[in-house]
Amino acid sequence: MITRRDFLKSSSMAIAAGFGQTSSQRSIQTPTLDIGYVESGSAGGVPVILLHGFPDDVHAYDEVAPRLARAGHRVLVPYLRGYGSTHFRDSRTPRMAEQAAIGQDLIDFADALKLPRFVVAGYDWGGRAAQVAAALHPDRIRAAVFVAGYSIQDVFAAPRPAAPQVESAFWYQWYFNTDRGRAGLAQNRRALCKLLWQQWSPTWKFSDATYDQTSPSFDNPDFVDCVIHSYRHRNLNAKGDPQFDAVERQLAMRPKIEVPAILLYGADDALARPSADGTADRNQFPKLVDRRIVAGAGHFLPRENPEAMSSALLQLLQA
Repeated sequence: MITRRDFLKSSSMAIAAGFGQTSSQRSIQTPTLDIGYVESGSAGGVPVILLHGFPDDVHAYDEVAPRLARAGHRVLVPYLRGYGSTHFRDSRTPRMAEQAAIGQDLIDFADALKLPRFVVAGYDWGGRAAQVAAALHPDRIRAAVFVAGYSIQDVFAAPRPAAPQVESAFWYQWYFNTDRGRAGLAQNRRALCKLLWQQWSPTWKFSDATYDQTSPSFDNPDFVDCVIHSYRHRNLNAKGDPQFDAVERQLAMRPKIEVPAILLYGADDALARPSADGTADRNQFPKLVDRRIVAGAGHFLPRENPEAMSSALLQLLQA
């Protein structure tokens, strides 16, 4: 049995191995969470918050953060709720992970660090959290890099069916909406998440060592609850947190993202295929700086092509 002390110790060692001696593992308290994060770079530099997705952790940015830090920026990479060393402060708090909640987590994290404005990047859950924050608090976001386009969802309308080959790629969501899927995630979380890495980034040949560096983050005691709630809530099979009802109504209108942004797409992403002309992206991102399709990369783009991510961020930081 993995104790909390053993878990935090292994997480700390993994972080140190990934980011090197110039970074440090830290924790900060927000109204809801104790958020574990890794910080590197200059304390006086422009703050850049890098958000990972599902199923991943802070190691997604192991090769992105150092370049930003060397350029003099303050780089902050937090664990999302349910991952790694982030945990809920109150045992009575429902373990929910709807889009409004993870977007608020980002703002709470910035507030706790006293960051009035910051640059943000994210993909998957992290991209959605960043977009929610940017849509609701554009004054806080200096610029952003998003992977795979617009991802804010209308959680009150039933999702429309897509083509069968598209639907098949999302099998895990339907699985998580069943009792069997919940039990399967709890029992086989490391093997299941590894399969998703392989399916979503079919051209990325990651090593067992790379995956094993991150997989302990899925042993977080809140991981299963947060993942299951996220995928059930967006499919109308779980209630949201009442405190976010009004926010979710705003988000259901699919607000535009009014901050300077660069969009990145992995050309081999099995979940998100970019449109040919990008009209929808330009509509949802009125201040779009650029839209790039990254050859040879799949869903986990910061890992697969860290240069594409770091170059986009540095371009925005120099603007």
